[in-house]
Amino acid sequence: MKEGCILGIDTSNYKTSVALIQRDGTVIHDLRRLLRVKQGEKGLRQSAALFQHIENLPSMVEEAFKDAPKIEAVAYSKRPRPVEGSYMPVFKGGESTALSIGSALRVPCFGFSHQEGHIEAVKRFSPVKEKRDFIACHFSGGTCEILKVRELNGDVFKEALMKGAEARVYIADIIGGSRDISFGQLIDRAGVAAGADFPAGEEADRLALEAESSTDLLSPVKSVEGWINLSGIDTQAKRIIERGMEEKDRSPFFRELFDKISEAAAVMVSQAAEKSGIKDVIMAGGVSSSIYMRGKIKSSLENKGISVFFDDRGLSQDNAVGTAFLGGKIIWD
Repeated sequence: MKEGCILGIDTSNYKTSVALIQRDGTVIHDLRRLLRVKQGEKGLRQSAALFQHIENLPSMVEEAFKDAPKIEAVAYSKRPRPVEGSYMPVFKGGESTALSIGSALRVPCFGFSHQEGHIEAVKRFSPVKEKRDFIACHFSGGTCEILKVRELNGDVFKEALMKGAEARVYIADIIGGSRDISFGQLIDRAGVAAGADFPAGEEADRLALEAESSTDLLSPVKSVEGWINLSGIDTQAKRIIERGMEEKDRSPFFRELFDKISEAAAVMVSQAAEKSGIKDVIMAGGVSSSIYMRGKIKSSLENKGISVFFDDRGLSQDNAVGTAFLGGKIIWD
């Protein structure tokens, strides 16, 4: 195995992720383990998720270290978003493991936000790889944000690091999104209520894809200057499912739900693009991996002259690959 590797660690509220990348851009390991959630529950407490990360990390790190590659740095997710006050205890599992490994190997450790890792994972393999200004949509279980992003010049963030600043590759301003719950929360709540396991995104996407028709039960989601509210459609979906839903109606209902979400996403992204003057958009986060939503959003935005890029490598969902590549920007680029 060639020398020049970076270890990436991400410990979200959904998955334990460990990655190993090479200087030439090769992804040597992309290891992910979904956290266990009891049937019928809609997520994990932070303490329970942190405990599972502590259980998962030793064996996953051991697997990543197979063939004894030379590790040049460790990159990890230390908080949800790159803003003041952003904090979740669940990321402490990855942080403590990363700092311990870095200390033992005497290599630098860089902490980034979970959101920045999502952005880099998709951007790295997209046509906007070399662009410094772009829009990033982070649609996941806990986040629904549209970001105007600028990638910092390498000399700028390296100089900041020398002065003790936090590792930052991107500067992002929120220019749209949801003012209450996220797309992922909406889908998970509806899916679990209809009998699916948490997280329910893949099952809901499958149901939407196999539907031959759609129900007409939900109100459209209105977008104003790139901002939406999802609590209304969430309440509607809950009431419809609780009234009782026959098996034959599940697929048409989730097709309608995904149609309403896709339409809302496309409108608010187009509004954000018009407001910012940027026409290049990358889609990150687990919700962006929905096959059904991709087709709807892509066709709608491209008809408006907006270039939208989805991940085709399985990197929309939680992973440590993007986090590792962020570390590479600091020590290699």
